[in-house]
Amino acid sequence: MFYEDMIEDTGREIGKLCSFLGLSPSAEEKRMIVGGTQFDNMKKNEMANYSTIPVMDFKISPFMRKGMTPNKKRTFSDRKEREMKCVWVKTVQGNVERAY
Repeated sequence: MFYEDMIEDTGREIGKLCSFLGLSPSAEEKRMIVGGTQFDNMKKNEMANYSTIPVMDFKISPFMRKGMTPNKKRTFSDRKEREMKCVWVKTVQGNVERAY
């Protein structure tokens, strides 16, 4: 499950998760889950946003940020993106080789 997929179609991704877990929630339960997992609702929910944990100082910075999928084209230059891809490939390749 990926954040971007949840943003794109939350209901579809909840359905996949329920199927994987062998659950068959009712339409009402699915509606409640979809509503409860929307970023704005989670940001307000003390059970999800860490606002009740004493070491988290929301005056400095909230735990949950914007709730937007990243846009690497807006964030990184072409050069920086190439550098990151090289690091990622080396890291993944090293981990795959160690796994076997």
